[in-house]
Amino acid sequence: MEATDARRAVAAAMATASELDLAVDDAIVLSDSNRLVIRLTPCDTVARVTPMTHFASAEQEVELVRRLASTDSPVAPLEPRVEPRVFVQDGFKIALWAYFEPVQSRMLPPAEYAQALARLHAGLRQIEVTTPHFMDRVAATQRDVASREVTPDLGDTDRALLANALHDLGRSIVDRHRTEQLLHGEPHPFNILTTKDGPLFIDFENTARGPVEYDLAWAPSEVSRHYPDADQDLVGECRGVVLAIIAAHRWSLNDEHPSGRASGVAFLRALRDGPPWPALDEVVW
Repeated sequence: MEATDARRAVAAAMATASELDLAVDDAIVLSDSNRLVIRLTPCDTVARVTPMTHFASAEQEVELVRRLASTDSPVAPLEPRVEPRVFVQDGFKIALWAYFEPVQSRMLPPAEYAQALARLHAGLRQIEVTTPHFMDRVAATQRDVASREVTPDLGDTDRALLANALHDLGRSIVDRHRTEQLLHGEPHPFNILTTKDGPLFIDFENTARGPVEYDLAWAPSEVSRHYPDADQDLVGECRGVVLAIIAAHRWSLNDEHPSGRASGVAFLRALRDGPPWPALDEVVW
């Protein structure tokens, strides 16, 4: 967020928590991109603060996680001391989540990562919510790539590269007719907490319907090899789509990701190099 908006977002989160009788003396920003993630202390609550104009539905995310809590899925739960809903303050939507101290010294083994993701998928199969198809995100990215107003600095050659990759790989994935289900949408390492209670998934703003291989494409390559019955060829194609989606976002005029344009160049280079497509953590900038 812009600095002014970020300050307002922090103030809105603190005010909301205080109004709900949570003790708040300080706020620590944990993540700052298209929305702000803030640890409020001493109540130890995590506030996820989203502008009212943000594309994703904070209400849908809260409802999804609330339902997943009854399926024994590995998800970080909502703050149990307040009503499980989205609060509105000063032009922001605010959801309050339980805080978990991360286990910094322990890397999550691929097999454990895959097992947690399989458990999450099992939980997602037990609930019904209306979500976009993953191809809806592909289509939205195609529109951004085609728009010189949205991606003004994207060169013609790279614009064509992205457009062709999104079209060809997206169609190939759909034509495989794999079983589809509700997905996390972006279960990459930054959206999984390693805690003393085990791995817990967070950030369900891009939930979509599609094959599980699309979710696996966001995880490190070793994870898919430990996931039961995954189609590795399909995971590879999904990785190409994911590279194109991220590359397009990094070249968007309104992108606020901390990695900036440097990662946009790196993801384009990875896409240009062709298959086998690398996993996200293998792209270096």
